[in-house]
Amino acid sequence: MSTIEIPLFPLNTVLFPGGVLPLRVFEPRYVDMIGRCMREGSKFGVVLIRSGVEAGGPVDTFDIGTLAQVVDFDQMPDGLLGITTRGTERFRILQRRREADGLNTATIESLPSAQVLPLPREFSMFAEMLKDALPQMGDYFKHLEPGYEDADWVSGRVVEVLPLPLPVKQQLLEIVDPTERWQALVPLIEQGPQTS
Repeated sequence: MSTIEIPLFPLNTVLFPGGVLPLRVFEPRYVDMIGRCMREGSKFGVVLIRSGVEAGGPVDTFDIGTLAQVVDFDQMPDGLLGITTRGTERFRILQRRREADGLNTATIESLPSAQVLPLPREFSMFAEMLKDALPQMGDYFKHLEPGYEDADWVSGRVVEVLPLPLPVKQQLLEIVDPTERWQALVPLIEQGPQTS
């Protein structure tokens, strides 16, 4: 598998392929990174923080994340850069570095895309709930490319909206097979709300 170099954006969130993630960017290293990505049409990696903080010193992240592409941007009322990104594909970090300005970068390999499988009938209620809920989310919905018949797409959106602990969302991200993810997800839904 081929490897590439990317900048990383460590966050306290888990982005799935097909998901939309709005961000407020204020640190100079990230403003520069986003500017470069927009000029070059390149992507950056969103990875969940294992320890450390979003804005600050060194962080330890999980090895598997999702590439993000900027799909919209604007200047927010507080003067900060607001961007909207969409997750494209999962990746695994092979090697990490920290640049002089504090930007985290990595050599990564792309992970195989999930197989496109029809959403099993027993989960169709989740697609119907998403059809009702997502259009009410304004700008978020505007940047989605809906796939209500796709088992992987629907499971990704369900995980994004459920109040699950971040490490659990990360575990679900790391399951590439949509059928296996649904098998892991259903017991979590039946347990009801969880706290991190």
